[in-house]
Parts: sequence; structure tokens; C-alpha cells
Amino acid sequence: MAKLNIIMVSFVVLIVSNTCIPSLAVEENEPKKLWDQCVVKISPKCALNIISQVFGNGVVSIPCCQELVQEGKECHDTLVKYIADRPSLIRNESKYLQKRDEVWAHCVSVSKALSPA
Repeated sequence: MAKLNIIMVSFVVLIVSNTCIPSLAVEENEPKKLWDQCVVKISPKCALNIISQVFGNGVVSIPCCQELVQEGKECHDTLVKYIADRPSLIRNESKYLQKRDEVWAHCVSVSKALSPA
């Protein structure tokens, strides 16, 4: 659980630093598209909520599901893959990618159920 907390805190720091100080947030080897198009689309609170479900035992709230669907599948997939590729997580990457897809499917169904017909 401590490893998950460190990952979540690191991710929030990246999100906040990217939105406040973009020039400091992007390292040369990081996918620029990730930072320019995806990270700014979702609140830090919801990012933590989603990360806690994909990489731990959390549950994504309905408002965060709606933010996730607005963010888009490509961004969700890219962000989770980016985190899952960390050396400390890579051995369980396939599990995290499966959970990523489950979270996406759940959030899409929740969002559709809440959308006016």
C-alpha cells in the first residue's frame, strides 16, 4: 500500500506541476502528447481516484467516471500504461492494463446511464 501511495502522490505532483509549471513537467524522454493533451483534462482528485482503483483497491466515484469518459479512452490508456511501465510495477503490468480496461468499461456504462436520452 505504501508503494501505491508514493505512486499516487508522484502522479498528482506531476499533474499539478504540469498545469502550473509546464516547462518543468516534461522530461525529454516522456511522451509529450501525454502531458500536453491528457494530464490537464482530469482533476488531481479524480486522477487519484482512478489510479487507486487501477493500481489498488479503490473505487472510482461517479463524478470521476464522468471526468474519465470526458478525458477519453486514448488518454486513459496512455496514462495508465505510462504508470504501469514504472520499474516497480512492470511485473504486474498485464493485471493493471486489464483493470484499466475494466475501469473504462464501468465508467462508460455509468456515464451512459446518467446521460439524458
